[in-house]
Amino acid sequence: MRYALLVCDDENAVLSPEGRQERFAAFTAFQDEMEARGVLRGRERLRPTTSSTTVRVRDGDLVIADGPFAETKEQIAGFYVVDCRDLDEAIEVASRIPAAQFGTIEVRPVWEM
Repeated sequence: MRYALLVCDDENAVLSPEGRQERFAAFTAFQDEMEARGVLRGRERLRPTTSSTTVRVRDGDLVIADGPFAETKEQIAGFYVVDCRDLDEAIEVASRIPAAQFGTIEVRPVWEM
């Protein structure tokens, strides 16, 4: 079954250049390991919420706004799509994402079409 692993993080957190390099290396190692296991199906990093646009239609009118839908401390920074045997394996994979140590990983089953 496929799962989306939504990586949530505080996009305003400040890291030193060394911290950024360490974090990049940790994510690269995670991705390499999941590719070797054969579970990684896709991944994308998202730009900051300041570059997002919210679209709604209310009473037939298009309402467009800059920024995210809700004010929160953590924002979706990116996501992985994995193909796992079951939820237990998806949770195990999610727990290995480096951001699980400083942010939140939401595990959500993909609705197969």
